[in-house]
Amino acid sequence: MNESDVRERLADVRDPDLGDDIVSLGLVNDVEVDDDAGTVHVSLALGAPFSPNESAVADDVREALADTGLDVELSASIPDDLSTDEQVLPGVQNVIAVASGKGGVGKSTVAVNLAAGLSELGARVGLFDADVYGPNVPRMVSAEQRPETDGETIVPPERFGVKLMSMDFLTGEDDPVIWRGPMVHKIITQLVEDVEWGELDYLVMDLPPGTGDTQLTILQTLPLTGAVIVTTPQDVALDDAVKGLRMFGKHDTNVLGIAENMAGFRCPDCGGFHEIFGSGGGKGLAQEHELPFLGGIPLDPDVRTGGDDGEPVVLEDGETADAFRVLVENVANNAGVV
Repeated sequence: MNESDVRERLADVRDPDLGDDIVSLGLVNDVEVDDDAGTVHVSLALGAPFSPNESAVADDVREALADTGLDVELSASIPDDLSTDEQVLPGVQNVIAVASGKGGVGKSTVAVNLAAGLSELGARVGLFDADVYGPNVPRMVSAEQRPETDGETIVPPERFGVKLMSMDFLTGEDDPVIWRGPMVHKIITQLVEDVEWGELDYLVMDLPPGTGDTQLTILQTLPLTGAVIVTTPQDVALDDAVKGLRMFGKHDTNVLGIAENMAGFRCPDCGGFHEIFGSGGGKGLAQEHELPFLGGIPLDPDVRTGGDDGEPVVLEDGETADAFRVLVENVANNAGVV
């Protein structure tokens, strides 16, 4: 076997998202065959660790080379001309913003379950609660441990395998944050740069609702892989979600898709499914703007009790947990497409 033979076999492996073989798409960075050691090393241009579709590509590569008699070694790296600015968060491979046009749509719930779900897949994950004025992620995951610091850097605590940072860690209980825009910019920048995130596959950013100073700071300073827009089915939420879409569009930031929260309620007594806030709003918004629909999350008391008890629903069993897992996998797959 030589490199040409290996590439010929890899031409039969297709990327499920991009619809062509991985050789034609340029997803094979390098091939090294060592006959003496009996190994073949293939470097793939894959950038969304543990996404189901990229994992499937890796499995197909192994299968394509299974009968060569060589041990197959795989690695993944993004070519230098596609990688983001290495000066900002150099150890973080993907930064995913979770945003909404208005409050009360369950954006933080989606962010928490997205981060926990990615960690459950095996990824190294951080969760940055960037809602300066209303941070609530630590409460949602029952994070009792506080960050540690040596005066120069901040070591974030972990919960469910996810590294956490939030303004809630830095203020007194029930103390309001009353700051103007420049102070918000300063603290967000400082928290990002001074936190020891380490090597992460994904950093999930829980943004505040709306299109204000925090969003602008993050869009201008961080290398975002993409954004997840959270909405509920009713028109008033959809109208504000469009504003969020346009904000990311103006800053040339990819939108990974639309997530619809509170997408109906299944009655535990009668088993009936009730679309309390309407139906199809999130999917229709995605279709209208030619964006992926990441999935619908039902209105479920387990989401609330899971948040109060600190156990993200995505880590449990049931219909709602399955819906969150679909969302997590879709986000990871779309990050890979980007």
